[in-house]
Amino acid sequence: MNEQFRLIGTPHGHSRAAIDSDSATAGSPRDATAQSRRAASSVALNNLRGVVILIVLAFHSFLAYLGSQGPSAFPFDRSPYEWRAFPIVDSHRWFGFDLFCAWQDVYLMTLMFFLSALFTWPSLTRRKQPGRFLRDRFLRLGLPFVFALVVVMPLALYPVYRVTAADPSLAAYAHHYMALPFWPNGPMWFLWQLLTLTVMAAALYRFAPNWVATIGRWSSTAFTHPGRYFFGLAAASALAYTPMALAFTPWTWSEHGPFGLQFCRPLHYVVYYLAGLGIGAYGLERGLLAPDGMLARRWPVWLGYALASLFVWMGLTGLEMRFGAASPLILQAGVGISFALACASGGFFFMGVCLRYGTQPSRIVGSLANNAFGMYLFHYIFVVWLQYALLGMAWFAIAKAMAVYGGTVILSWITTEAVRRVPFGTVLIGTERSIFAKAPPRKDTLPATQYMHS
Repeated sequence: MNEQFRLIGTPHGHSRAAIDSDSATAGSPRDATAQSRRAASSVALNNLRGVVILIVLAFHSFLAYLGSQGPSAFPFDRSPYEWRAFPIVDSHRWFGFDLFCAWQDVYLMTLMFFLSALFTWPSLTRRKQPGRFLRDRFLRLGLPFVFALVVVMPLALYPVYRVTAADPSLAAYAHHYMALPFWPNGPMWFLWQLLTLTVMAAALYRFAPNWVATIGRWSSTAFTHPGRYFFGLAAASALAYTPMALAFTPWTWSEHGPFGLQFCRPLHYVVYYLAGLGIGAYGLERGLLAPDGMLARRWPVWLGYALASLFVWMGLTGLEMRFGAASPLILQAGVGISFALACASGGFFFMGVCLRYGTQPSRIVGSLANNAFGMYLFHYIFVVWLQYALLGMAWFAIAKAMAVYGGTVILSWITTEAVRRVPFGTVLIGTERSIFAKAPPRKDTLPATQYMHS
């Protein structure tokens, strides 16, 4: 992952991430070991962003088939505009998708912010020019965000309008779209919030660089004792999240102009972004994300924690929803704290599995990683249109969901490759290796610089 999700990768640039190991003597066994561990961590994280984009696409593909959905589609121009979360509602449902989407909603976006921060500090340290760094980031994140607002979202939401429209014409759609009291951005809210956090990172580098180094040193024991780091991170997250959830509820979103914001989560994302900055500053191979560390070795334990905390959060959330506005304060606080625990344990499990089994380069997963940002940028068009096209089909929900998912993966992948072949596309989503490029050699000791973007 790189500092900007480019789905946690930097498609515009060609500089690569490397955490210097000045303490080791070049050519020494210690240097070779550090280089090997650094390479393994980098390959695992590169593979992780390939898997992450598959999960993101699955999450959006399955939303139309949740068992908990209402009986019909949501009107396009009537408040509270619930189609922002559920653009298409199909009559075929499966409750298993509710469980999957609930789990991903707890940890996935938080994990993306964390991973996006890992290489930001090394990049700032190498460049030593925060102004230039920010200009580059505004181009890499700001331009795609504007493109998504102007092109992607209007294309993606036309089927949403057609489902409940009296007049399905393009002219009527344009009129209703422009009459909305906000500018729909769908999943692209991640881009502007990540850009905001990147500005924060540059400010820290300029005015308080030692603070990030201190955060990094706090992660030094995570190599052998990830549980200590876990509880510290979860506690900070709970302190950031729970008061906001009590004040605004866990579900409230606001959109002013083009900026979508879930009120309860911005400070929570800040906590994880700062944690990512610190780990990146300390060195990937020396702490939590070491491929031979306890996080990777004990990933089944983290799976148990993740599932247990998820079900606790789901149970408490169900009770809170049953009480409604009369929900006791202690129950609401319990929901917030259990969310923080479920979020941290879900992310730790996911990273642990990738560090344990994802340290070898893969042609397919590597290609997904290299194309992840473009797939994120374009996928919503295909998700919504495919869900809309299957509304009248008498298929089981699982069959529909798999068809939408498979079609979205393939079409967004191909679109990303096609867009890169035009000059504007290279500016929009960068230049990466082709899908059909040869896989890199399978060597554990390849330098980290071959796989990770700065």
